[in-house]
Amino acid sequence: MKAEAPQRLLFFADASSVHTRRWVGEMAARGHRCTVVTRLAGDVAGADEVIVLRPGHGKLGWFLELPRVRALARKLRPDWVHGHYITSYGLWAAACRLPGAPWRIALTAWGSDILVTPREPGLSGALMRRIVGWSLPRADLITADSQDVLDEIASYPGVRAPRHLILWGADTDRFMPAAQPPAGFDVVSLRSWEPNYNIDVILQAFATFAAARPQAGARLHLLGGGPLEARLRQQAADLGIAAQVLFHGRVGDAAMVEAIQGSRVSVSIPTSDATSVSVLESMACGLPVIASDLPANRAWVGEAGGALVAPRDAAGVTAALTALHDDPPRAAHIGAHNRERVEREGSRRCQMDRMSALLAKEAA
Repeated sequence: MKAEAPQRLLFFADASSVHTRRWVGEMAARGHRCTVVTRLAGDVAGADEVIVLRPGHGKLGWFLELPRVRALARKLRPDWVHGHYITSYGLWAAACRLPGAPWRIALTAWGSDILVTPREPGLSGALMRRIVGWSLPRADLITADSQDVLDEIASYPGVRAPRHLILWGADTDRFMPAAQPPAGFDVVSLRSWEPNYNIDVILQAFATFAAARPQAGARLHLLGGGPLEARLRQQAADLGIAAQVLFHGRVGDAAMVEAIQGSRVSVSIPTSDATSVSVLESMACGLPVIASDLPANRAWVGEAGGALVAPRDAAGVTAALTALHDDPPRAAHIGAHNRERVEREGSRRCQMDRMSALLAKEAA
């Protein structure tokens, strides 16, 4: 879909993130001219230019680069400056609120930048709260991908910008059910191998399930990659399931679709989360989802979509896996429901059409 009035968009965002690449690509496909400024280099299809400032993760760098960030905005003179992730790139975008500047400021929260890091104890959490509290009132438009994140944003003083629920969305043309159901009972997790995502709990739950249902010949596919790889591999070995666990790491969309379509159930049990793209993509492929009982997940997954469990409830995950394994007709019905739901409400095409329309409306 081409935008009726193409605009110049200056993104401050992680160029190495698939979410950034998808968002920018969707905006470019709608006719917008996109420039990405980042600290983490990456190829961003559709962007006119990717500019890397102070590569790395050092916290001080976010503040040291503020003069260059503002200078870039003055040079490029976009219609919108759009910061993704409030406590880092959102700070850069908010800092471009300058007297007489012709551009408008959009901020997109990713979830943990609102629900996790500002709530951490000590100086780190206090700093994150200050950054969020300083940045949000400088926005002309705010988006997030779950209602609980928007509600938390509204609690900060001085936030006057329109706030909209915009999902990352699933590419329902690519993420779709397999032509034929897989023969076995494989399980897939698409989440990163980081503490928040509780992959260790998934391993424990899978080991218990595999021991209780050896006839299933089940395998566990772990995608996402991350710093806990060595620890998780050792845990799989200690549990005696190393041969049944496939550590795929970070993969592209094609390999991700293949892994999902070859599985019967998707598991996503983070301790904290906004609306998960991996949940939507699993649903789009017609899988039941076992998800942590969080507000964002309740909006998509329940008895009709799979099962909700406490984030670190290994026994609950095992019970849900067992129930889905033992009742194939119910699992198939859940999968069909999930596909229809995402097509209707969670497609990336629909969500990015809404975002493009918001940019046009708020700029008018």
